[in-house]
Amino acid sequence: MMKYSLKVPCSKAKLKTIRSFVDETLNQYSISDVDLNMLVLAVDEICANLIVHTYSPDETVECIELHINVEENEGITFEIVDRNNEGFNIINYKEPMLKELVQSRRKGGLGLMLVKRIMDDVQFKSNGKGNICRLFKRISLADAG
Repeated sequence: MMKYSLKVPCSKAKLKTIRSFVDETLNQYSISDVDLNMLVLAVDEICANLIVHTYSPDETVECIELHINVEENEGITFEIVDRNNEGFNIINYKEPMLKELVQSRRKGGLGLMLVKRIMDDVQFKSNGKGNICRLFKRISLADAG
């Protein structure tokens, strides 16, 4: 298993850094461009939601940690860790009706639905010290180098 980690301040400006980290890390493996882009999108969506909905716009004292664990014959696990006391309860999440979103012309609201369709498993856990969002994608990988 190969492990990769990144820690960045909770700032929208750092989303590009997160996307680049995921892209560069996974480019070391034989993975299709479509799969790569979908995984980058899923991680970006979770991190963006965390930053936008949990932290104030100028709060850079808090950080997000991103851990990528690659198991060549199993898949990829992404762990997004934050130190906020309030966790997201996926049990309370109700997937929006696409027709209603289109009719109301509401922007947003599709992110978690998209992540759940891209990933094979999505888990949110809180431990009193912070939260972990664990995303897993079953995919066979080989080292490209």
